[in-house]
Amino acid sequence: VQLVESGGGLVQAGGSLRLSCAASGLTFSGYGMGWFRQAPGKERLFVGGISWSGSMTYYTDSVKGRFTISRDNAKNTVYLQMNSLKPEDTAVYYCAAGDTITRATMSVAYWGQGTQVTVSS
Repeated sequence: VQLVESGGGLVQAGGSLRLSCAASGLTFSGYGMGWFRQAPGKERLFVGGISWSGSMTYYTDSVKGRFTISRDNAKNTVYLQMNSLKPEDTAVYYCAAGDTITRATMSVAYWGQGTQVTVSS
């Protein structure tokens, strides 16, 4: 199984980025997908998730209204659209495949390698 993130980079506060995660080696439509992030020296935290069908999405409070998760099962890809970015959003963002998604977390079966997002003030 491979989850490959892309789309990270450096952006000014208030700007936008879209992360993509391309999955292979698994039945993509059978998995809930999620995003986590880890800032330097801190634990990895759940950002949000999307059900296998895409009908349900979940977000942690700090990103609600700014971030949107979507998926394209035909392309085996999940996206994280990040708007109104803040310096505190700076972190390595990880894609995850699993199930049992709630607002607070999800159970993870597979991880991506991560992509750096840096928001300058």
